[in-house]
Amino acid sequence: MRLNIALLAGDGIGPEITEQAVKVCDAIAKKFNHKISWIPALTGAAAIDAVGEPYPDETHEICIKADAVLFGAIGHPRFDNDPTAKVRPEQGLLKMRKKLGLFANIRPTFTFPSLIDNSPLKRERIEGTDLVFLRELTGGIYFGEKGRKENGNVAYDNCVYSREEVTRLAKKGFELAMTRSKKLCCVDKANVLETSRLWRETVQAMEKDFPEVEVSYEFVDAVAMRLVQWPNSYDVLITENLFGDILTDEASVISGSMGLMPSASVGEKYSLYEPIHGSYPQATGKDIANPLATVLSAAMMFEDAFNLPNEAKAIRDVVNRSLAEGIITEDLAGESKAYKTSEVGDWLVENL
Repeated sequence: MRLNIALLAGDGIGPEITEQAVKVCDAIAKKFNHKISWIPALTGAAAIDAVGEPYPDETHEICIKADAVLFGAIGHPRFDNDPTAKVRPEQGLLKMRKKLGLFANIRPTFTFPSLIDNSPLKRERIEGTDLVFLRELTGGIYFGEKGRKENGNVAYDNCVYSREEVTRLAKKGFELAMTRSKKLCCVDKANVLETSRLWRETVQAMEKDFPEVEVSYEFVDAVAMRLVQWPNSYDVLITENLFGDILTDEASVISGSMGLMPSASVGEKYSLYEPIHGSYPQATGKDIANPLATVLSAAMMFEDAFNLPNEAKAIRDVVNRSLAEGIITEDLAGESKAYKTSEVGDWLVENL
């Protein structure tokens, strides 16, 4: 099978972690007789430096012509520390999601048996956790009208959702729940926000189309609390953009490190696969970042974008072996030996 993959390494540790994922994907291609063509493209601060735009038209053309997109990370401290910057790397991420129609961010959270005690949460609270968030990605407060008034002393960000946006995200949530434990939780703040009331009534109207799915409705603050108390009580959760952004980062610590969790952003036509963590500028160029979230994102890509479950399983299996055998980076090592980013990638390739 011939696979054309757009490679957007991005900023910070992005190039280092995507390099390891590419090595693993190439090893999988050799093992299963596939041919991968990688098409690199600029995004984020790297693209701003090169062409003044965080998501250039050339990058967009590469993405829409590819079979899937593998993405690293976006962000640079010089923009974070300059509130007056007119062009920011993160604008490229939002623009990419919008132009590619990537309206659903799929973020699994699960535990690794060999790392269960690395989590800041007690073993008995997290053992058996296997949940998935579907976060709406192209609407809400991040894309609403925003600005300043009264000489810059008052700021506003509007949160807007349409019923269509809610329906298409919820439909994916129901469909995913049907393949799992048939449990769906809609996370909102319907006691306060009108957009949340629209979310709740839209999902309620869809229940009749999926009678086998048990649906619950919980306020976002309650879910934030219960995620660290009883995470294994959840299966599939759907929510809006801002709530999803916050809750999925909270959920990531259950596994013991943000460097372990993969994600996918999908739409009707295109799909993008990326680790959930950011660009981690403090580690840039030091060969210490954990590449496993990116490698596991590549596994999601093989399974979901290419319908190659055996290839995906081979990646997950070798990642689990690496963790069990202690081939880990410094974020997980503690008092044990820490391996370099590149050494972890090499080990994965050798053991495939």
